[in-house]
Amino acid sequence: MGGTILDVFLLLVGFVVLIQSAKLFVDSSVNIAKRLKISTMVIGLTIVAMGTSAPEVVISVSAAVGGSSDLAIANVIGSNIFNLLFIVGFCALLFPISINMKMVSRDYWVSVAATALLFVMIFIFDDTIPRLGSLLLLGGFTTYMIIVVRTALKNKAQENSDEQEDYTPKPLGRSIIFTILGAVLIIIGGQLTVSSAVNIALAVGMTERIVGLTIVAMGTSLPELITTIIACRKGEGEFALGFIIGSSIFNIMFVLGIAGLVMPLAVDGSVVHDMAVLTLGTLGFYVLARSGKRLVRLEGLLMVLVFLGYMGWLIFAPT
Repeated sequence: MGGTILDVFLLLVGFVVLIQSAKLFVDSSVNIAKRLKISTMVIGLTIVAMGTSAPEVVISVSAAVGGSSDLAIANVIGSNIFNLLFIVGFCALLFPISINMKMVSRDYWVSVAATALLFVMIFIFDDTIPRLGSLLLLGGFTTYMIIVVRTALKNKAQENSDEQEDYTPKPLGRSIIFTILGAVLIIIGGQLTVSSAVNIALAVGMTERIVGLTIVAMGTSLPELITTIIACRKGEGEFALGFIIGSSIFNIMFVLGIAGLVMPLAVDGSVVHDMAVLTLGTLGFYVLARSGKRLVRLEGLLMVLVFLGYMGWLIFAPT
C-alpha cells in the first residue's frame, strides 16, 4: 500500500515536471527562433507543437525501451482522443469556436490519413509494428513538415512585420541554456511518469493499455489543454483547432515513429477498439465543424460526454 501511494505521488511529480519543463522548453525555443527572425507561423507549427508534445515523445520512447509498448501506443492514441474530444469540446463549451475549414482542411485530412495509416498497420502487422512501419510514419511526417514550412515561409515577411516590432528578445545565451535544461527535465519527468504509472497499473490490476489511455494520456496532454483554452479565450479558435490537429499528426507520425524506431512496438489486440473511437471521433468532428462552420456549446457538450462515456467504458467494462 505504501509503495502505491509513493508511486501516485511520483506520478504527480512527474506530470508537474513534464508540464513545467515543456513550457520552459517552448518559451526558450520561441525566443531563439524570434532572435533568428524565423516566421512565427513556423514557430507555432514546429517548435510549439513539438514542445507541447515533448512529454508524449519521452514517455512513449521510455516505455518502448522499457518493454512497455502497450503504454507507448496507448499514450499516443489516448492523447489524440483526449485532444480531439475533450479539449476541443471543453473549449467549445466555454467559448463557441468559429471555424474556417479552408484554413484547417489540409492539416485535418493529413490527420485523418495518419490515423488511417496507423489503423491499417495495426491490422497488417498484427502483434508487432516493425521498424519499417515506424520509418513509414517518420517519412510521412517529414514530408508533411516540409510542406508546412515551405507554405509558411511564403508569408514570412507579412507575419513578422508587426510582431517583431513589439517583441523584446531575451538574451540568446540564456535561452539556449533554458532550452537544454527544459529538454533534460522533460526526459527526467517522462521516465519518472512511466515507471510510476506502470507500477500503479500492476498494483491495482489495471493493464498498461488502460493506464496509458487514461492517466498518462490526460496528464501528458495538459500542455495542449492549457494552450488551447488560452487561445480560445482570446478568440483564436481557428489557431486552437489547427494546433490540436497538428498535435495529433505529430503524436502519431513522429512520436510513434521515433518510439518504434528505437524498439519495435508490440500491439495489444484491444487497441483496435481505441483506434475505432479515435477514427469515429475524427470523422465526427468534421461533420460537426461543417454543419454550421462553428462549434457551439451544445456540440462541445456532446463531445465531452462522448469522451467521458469512453473513459467510463475503459475503466468499468469487463476485460
